Amino acid sequence: MAIRSTSASMAIAVLALGWCLNIASAQPAPPETVLPAASSEATAPDAPAPALTMPAPMIVEPASANTTAAPEPVVEAPLTKPTLVDASKINSGDTAWLLASTALVLFMTIPGLALFYAGMVRKKNVLTTMAHSFAVTCLVTIIWVVIGYSLAFTPNSPYIGGLDRVLLNGMDFFKETGKLTVSEIAPTIPESVFVMFQMTFAIITPALITGAFAERMKFSALLMFITLWSIFVYSPVAHWVWEPSGWLAARGVLDFAGGTVVHINAGVSGLVAAIIIGPRLGFGKEPMPPHNLVLTVIGASMLWVGWFGFNAGSAVAADGRAGMAMLVTQLATAVGALSWMFIEWARRGKPSVLGLVSGAVSGLVAITPASGFVGVTGALVIGAAAGLACYWGATALKSRLGYDDSLDVFGVHAIGGIVGALLTGVFAVKSIGGVESSFGNQAFGVIVTVVFSAVMTAIILGIVNALVGLRVSEESEREGLDLEQHGEHVL
Repeated sequence: MAIRSTSASMAIAVLALGWCLNIASAQPAPPETVLPAASSEATAPDAPAPALTMPAPMIVEPASANTTAAPEPVVEAPLTKPTLVDASKINSGDTAWLLASTALVLFMTIPGLALFYAGMVRKKNVLTTMAHSFAVTCLVTIIWVVIGYSLAFTPNSPYIGGLDRVLLNGMDFFKETGKLTVSEIAPTIPESVFVMFQMTFAIITPALITGAFAERMKFSALLMFITLWSIFVYSPVAHWVWEPSGWLAARGVLDFAGGTVVHINAGVSGLVAAIIIGPRLGFGKEPMPPHNLVLTVIGASMLWVGWFGFNAGSAVAADGRAGMAMLVTQLATAVGALSWMFIEWARRGKPSVLGLVSGAVSGLVAITPASGFVGVTGALVIGAAAGLACYWGATALKSRLGYDDSLDVFGVHAIGGIVGALLTGVFAVKSIGGVESSFGNQAFGVIVTVVFSAVMTAIILGIVNALVGLRVSEESEREGLDLEQHGEHVL
């Protein structure tokens, strides 16, 4: 049955991608982009350079001003359409920083998140939990290159990108001529680096969701769910918020590194998944102690270090704003850890190691949307508020509502993301971020993200359940998913 389910899920994924490629091939070719010609002094008078014409989204360099032909009209490129530029325009410092940041953010998922989650589940489900993060990394890498990047970062409409960048169409590097494409969002780095950097965000977001339904979801269902969720939930929200033509971005919603796109999106989806799939067998009736908190501490430490690439890297430049983002990230994380620790100490008589690292993650989550907009005061307040709010979300709220969010994805990521997004509207400093913010705009962005994520996740889970089923059998759950789903176990 597991083999048939896996085959079905992969077949659905292949058919979905094939459908998208067919649509893309049917799209009419976009108009060519024409950029202003270089100075005529650079061209010999008796031998004007011929125009260099390439299919959009590449540049067309018009002929020299000395030619007798009428000059071609200059057409401005769409806001984030990639442009072919000379390699000399690339900033080596910015590029080096984004290359390092990309590696740091990928390091957050594998092995950071994999270890963080694996330490909190029971021994019989450790390998399955780690496999989720690894499989998501592989699957989303392909989805992002095939269609995800095009849907997120093509200025097709305010609501969703187009299909003209499917399979990264138009992204090129010509070593002989020294030209390469850049995105207008990050004009000082190669577009290939920008694609990779954004890919790591697309990877970690659905990987976070897996903690909500840990220890009970079929592996085949996971693969199908992640495929559909990445295309129909993550990419649209990323387009709304991070693509300058997106409707939330145009409205003034601020999200520097992923408070709404990553954390609220993943946290709300995790809650919906936990409710629809149902609680683990014995939840609330028998103890479910973490397998190895040493793994969790190591994973949390990796997340903390990797988060500097997550937040400071989102400046897409090695500049003062990146430095400020790194500073406030460190501050908010430390304060978040301490505030969770002290409130737990006061309420339960002892500070737990799990509480300390959970508080650190809550601070990291909350500062994410604000990191490029706030100063020291804002970071301190956001970190403290996140520790308190996420402690409440992972304990009192969870107990009151009775849902089984296995690894507190909603309590930490959704609650922390909401706190950070809202307080960005309070503490944003124009001299740092260069923009004004308002609490109302931030609240609107939060509400839209919560509603969209919840509704779409419920629909996708319903589709997956109808096709392959969501949950393993009771016998498999009692035996453990490591043996039942993968035929392996830890010693």
